[in-house]
Amino acid sequence: MKILVVGTGAREHAIVRALSLDPSVTGLHAAPGNPGIGTLATLHAVDQLDGLAVAELARGLGVDLVVVGPEAPLVAGVADAVRAIGIPVFGPSGAAARLEGSKAFAKEVMREADVPTAEPRLVTRVEDIAAALDAFGAPYVVKEDGLAAGKGVVVTEDRAIAYDHARACLAKDGGAVVVEEYLDGPEVSLFVLSDGTDVVPLVPAQDFKRLLDGDHGPNTGGMGAYTPLPWAPDGLVAEVLETVARPTVAQMARRGTPFVGVLYCGLALTSRGLRVVEFNARFGDPETQVVLARLRTPLAGVLLATATGALAALPPLDWSDDAAVTVVVSSSGYPVQQRTGDPIHGLDRAEGVPDAHVLHAGTALDAAGHVVSAGGRVLSVVGTGPDLTAARAAAYAGVAEIELADSHHRTDIAASAVAP
Repeated sequence: MKILVVGTGAREHAIVRALSLDPSVTGLHAAPGNPGIGTLATLHAVDQLDGLAVAELARGLGVDLVVVGPEAPLVAGVADAVRAIGIPVFGPSGAAARLEGSKAFAKEVMREADVPTAEPRLVTRVEDIAAALDAFGAPYVVKEDGLAAGKGVVVTEDRAIAYDHARACLAKDGGAVVVEEYLDGPEVSLFVLSDGTDVVPLVPAQDFKRLLDGDHGPNTGGMGAYTPLPWAPDGLVAEVLETVARPTVAQMARRGTPFVGVLYCGLALTSRGLRVVEFNARFGDPETQVVLARLRTPLAGVLLATATGALAALPPLDWSDDAAVTVVVSSSGYPVQQRTGDPIHGLDRAEGVPDAHVLHAGTALDAAGHVVSAGGRVLSVVGTGPDLTAARAAAYAGVAEIELADSHHRTDIAASAVAP
């Protein structure tokens, strides 16, 4: 099987890495990819938001499957362009990707499907912000309606900060915000594969969105993740399938926009029961890095079955009992004004750490061919082991080998899960 993966980040590197270990994969391509992906796949300098260009590349390469990784190409309809030429695609249509592209749309679908979630208020005028904030009170939760690279959500006790965030979102062209009730309790990420009709869950994970230890600092795209979750209640996955995933997929089909790909269910285990925090229309980053590290079933067949409506015939997925932890190394200034162009050293040493591997996120090659930083989240170091303690040790041993000036990483990823 020949496969084209669209995207540039650590999520796409994790997908490519898993596919490279699959004996059924005879050709791997990525557009545009990154230097780490380039060690495993042939890179193509194609704009990932240009659906026609991606489709033409897929046709020219004669691939059997296209995997669209990030949310922006999905919302832009890249999967539609590829499907139009008859090539199977792992990733929803532009219409179905609105589940991530618009929080207001996602809330509408959840209401129609009777999916438990936080009560929302859509705000499109500055003069309505105050009333929406006061309707729920502190902690205030304000979400930008459109795509915001994981950084459009503010959760704060400070009303002024919440108000200013809402006002800044409304200042954008077509800006809108969703103000909603605060959900207490721990959060869980669960990926559910959908072929438009049937659903297959992966294993739960937890990510860390705040920049600093102890869940302090600003929101980011994600600073680390781990799986399994020893504290998760029994029956969690079955409950999510019954009350969230299946109703949502069925409702999208009734709307005439079947969801094909992976439905990312961001969940809160609140004092009042399970609630959906958000939907994403693609694999989450950094959770993908740890979830795929535990998947034993060859990935290519799983993705193809999803893309071709064949999940019902897919044998049960096989999972390693090992744990996996990933730690994100970010550049100086992230997430406000990250610095780029800094040389990165120690990658080979980090790869040499037993049970650790390095996934590239925001990297590039300079004129001399050396790897340099090219984004806010630069690397994702993954550690595996028989338990979370061992996996943490491997991940942080890998991080210790990385040399990137003024870089930052959290030191407490999965720490609470292994504490007495």
